[in-house]
Amino acid sequence: MLPLLLLLGAAAIQGGYANPGPDPHSLRYFFTGVSEPGPGLPPFITVGYVDDQLFMDYSSERGSAEPRAEWMARSEGPEYWQRETQGLQGWQAQFRVDLNTLRGRYNQTGVHTLQLTYGCELRADGSKGGFYQFAYDGRDFLSLDKDRETWVAADDAARITKHKWDADRSFTQGERAYLEQTCIEWLGKYLEYGKETLQRREPPQVHVSDRPSQDGLTTLSCRVHGFYPRNVAVVWLKKGVAVPQETLQWGVVPSGDGTYQTRATIEIDPSSETDYTCCVEHPSLTADLRVPWGSKFNVMLIVGVVIGVLVLVAAIVGAVVFLRKKRDGYKAAAAHDGSASSGSNQGSDTRVNA
Repeated sequence: MLPLLLLLGAAAIQGGYANPGPDPHSLRYFFTGVSEPGPGLPPFITVGYVDDQLFMDYSSERGSAEPRAEWMARSEGPEYWQRETQGLQGWQAQFRVDLNTLRGRYNQTGVHTLQLTYGCELRADGSKGGFYQFAYDGRDFLSLDKDRETWVAADDAARITKHKWDADRSFTQGERAYLEQTCIEWLGKYLEYGKETLQRREPPQVHVSDRPSQDGLTTLSCRVHGFYPRNVAVVWLKKGVAVPQETLQWGVVPSGDGTYQTRATIEIDPSSETDYTCCVEHPSLTADLRVPWGSKFNVMLIVGVVIGVLVLVAAIVGAVVFLRKKRDGYKAAAAHDGSASSGSNQGSDTRVNA
């Protein structure tokens, strides 16, 4: 079981070279109870996430469940929130009893935590999944093996609960039915409620850079950002061939603006003539996006721009010199022809000066 911070939604996934497929979606709930709460730490809290977005929460200090996403607030009325509040108040009372029981089993006093996370998911390959896990003081305690309809205990104290729950077949079957049916149905409802946000697609932006590393090598970095949803695949290509074993993947993390970012790096010998390209796959793209490492290309581009500017300056200077010489020739001719042609010469001067 993961620590409290991760249970509250700070999760990340790892990119890899494979077609990300359709958008995966998940509905997850995180419960946390504390035996001896303190300032800023209520006895019981619950948060609910659809994908990466917090859509509801409950606090024992407030005593009510409330929406935390605009699309949820406009889609469900008072009856829904009253029903959620009553259910979570029941969980709060049960957690208080369970914490006392567990402290007795472990012969403990002081501050301890009980956590529960459960939910369901629609995977990229079209399959469905569900999970139900308890943790005590941040360590695995008990989890549901959904397919076998049995509970998996992490230690002797957890085995007491396992035997009790395994003996109640209807209870375990009910939990499985919730994960495979009810949870999936509600996930579909929530996805429809928040369709504009949860099912949108924003294409990634890609930036390739390089920096010197140890032993005379160079590290190429491919930063991918501004994309949604978060499932993405990033890999370096060597002469057009993927080299996932040489590519160091970094976690996909929130950018803070509702999109995600990640990066992939590779270490190369800069003296080689091998071509390297960053390849990105994302559901928003109709084809993979390839951005080459352009160190040599960029140098030639800069040189070309400088040469082009110099040629342009030279052409402008030459044109100015030519026009001045032509104007001086007109003035010399006017001096010989007299006032009758002065109007014509003035006209020539005006056109040149314009």
